[in-house]
Amino acid sequence: MKQIPLAIVEPAQPDFDHFLVGANAAALQHLLALQPGAAPVYLWGPEGSGKTHLLHALAAEQRRRGAQVGSFDARTPLPWTLDEGWAALLLDDCDAFDADRQQAAFSLFVQAHPAGVLIAAAGRLPPVDLPVRDDLRTRLGWGHVFALAPLAEDEARAALRREADRRGVLLADEVIDYLLTRFSRDLKHLMLLLDRMDRFALSQQRPLTVPLLRRMLAEEGL
Repeated sequence: MKQIPLAIVEPAQPDFDHFLVGANAAALQHLLALQPGAAPVYLWGPEGSGKTHLLHALAAEQRRRGAQVGSFDARTPLPWTLDEGWAALLLDDCDAFDADRQQAAFSLFVQAHPAGVLIAAAGRLPPVDLPVRDDLRTRLGWGHVFALAPLAEDEARAALRREADRRGVLLADEVIDYLLTRFSRDLKHLMLLLDRMDRFALSQQRPLTVPLLRRMLAEEGL
């Protein structure tokens, strides 16, 4: 009989301290230095490059300072309205906005910018290539635009090691090798996979090994 895992360590919350910088130091430094009324920021790059992490880290930093933040993405239900108490406005998944959300994002943008609200947005494509209405595309490209790059293999390896250490999990080199040779170095998915592995190992009361990982994947049909 499988044991129910109890001692689960919750995933680290996105903040600037937990961001693996890699080749993205310029974007990180810019976000750290943002002041009220600064020009808009747009982050773009492939899935797993850290766009959403940085947006959430910016929100966490603003809230730590006692400020309120509005956040919207392609799954946020309509209507979208601007709260006069917000210090920052975040728009994620801009490349996936449908026509109604494009209109809502444009309306938020034109209200927020004159009011001095910080605006940070993100998508998989640069502003010029976004499949959105022209006026929104123009505004997303108004300010500072940063292209984000996924982690290199050694950086992904270090990220897995650091998260495993935080959880108190012994992650052998052969397990990391298996993950990095068979799965994308998309950090978001690697961390989700590590979380599943941790839970599965606890349920089996076994250490994390390649055979155990193979068994987990087989049971999941992967």
